[in-house]
Amino acid sequence: MSSSLTAPRGVLVLALAAALAGCGGKPADTAAAGAVAAQAADAAGASSPAALPAGWLHLAGTDVPSSGNLTPVLPVTVASDDGEQVTVNDASRIVAGGDDVIAVIEAFGMGGQVYAAPLRSATEAGRKAPKQFLFNRTTGVEGVLSLEGTLFLGNSLRRHAELAKKLRGAGEAAVVIDDLQPAPDKVRKVAAALGVAEAGNALAAQVQAQLDEAAAIAAASRVHPRVIHLSATGAGGAPTVAGADSASGTLIGLAGGVNIGTEAGVANYSALSNEGVVAAAPEVILVTENDLQLFGGETGLWKAYPTLKQTPAGAANRVWVMPDVQLKAASIGSGSGAVALAKALAAVPSP
Repeated sequence: MSSSLTAPRGVLVLALAAALAGCGGKPADTAAAGAVAAQAADAAGASSPAALPAGWLHLAGTDVPSSGNLTPVLPVTVASDDGEQVTVNDASRIVAGGDDVIAVIEAFGMGGQVYAAPLRSATEAGRKAPKQFLFNRTTGVEGVLSLEGTLFLGNSLRRHAELAKKLRGAGEAAVVIDDLQPAPDKVRKVAAALGVAEAGNALAAQVQAQLDEAAAIAAASRVHPRVIHLSATGAGGAPTVAGADSASGTLIGLAGGVNIGTEAGVANYSALSNEGVVAAAPEVILVTENDLQLFGGETGLWKAYPTLKQTPAGAANRVWVMPDVQLKAASIGSGSGAVALAKALAAVPSP
């Protein structure tokens, strides 16, 4: 359940004073902000698309592991994360629970097998899936069965464990791969369900190596910027901040940043008051490509959290935009995204 996050009064006063001191009570020097963004982009190997506002940074890892020309071996019996053993006979029409599992399927060159995906998918295979649906806690077994898939791949114990149980009772193969586990484990489990376990082990090892590289960059860095990851959804449709048990919160910490939601001890994605935004004093604002569209671009982002401009990140115009599957979901791109983020964070000037 989402919760509202506010700051204690003393912390609010101190953080507000610090943020105002960092801003100097003046508009940010856009030339300086642009120079810092360019430095971070160069360090991370990223580019700044013309579609983004001046000074903003498009941050994306480019070396996402992949494997092609695979020959799946089916049937296969795998362990679902809800404790059941499931035999998969046919993975030609996959009903996928989310972009994290879809991105792994794409990495094995099997994106064409994604037959049904949630609305507003961030992955190409998800967007091109023949059938789209609204996937949430209330999704019924009849609705999923009507999609006529051959394999259900859920991505959340909280949302899909009971659904998977009912699907199996109706004779459909249903595997749940929980979204809260590390990306390499998720890669292995998706691969096993697809009948390409050996390739899954190889890609999982590459993701882990990238995560280790990001952690090493963070350990060597002298700066550990305060980061706020904003989402356009998560609290009854209201804007939220990534908390302690979110994939992005974990990734930010690994890459050397201080995730504001983790510091506050909130779970998942939680609403943050305008006062809380100022009190948190973020030095970096992170948003995913999909969420930026949902916010309505730059104008919508500032409108959702007007006080962002009063923070050190807002004053420096330090807004970084990342692919959803490299930040918001633990998946095949997590390691690549972590390296890019770690390099960019290490290039942020000391306060």
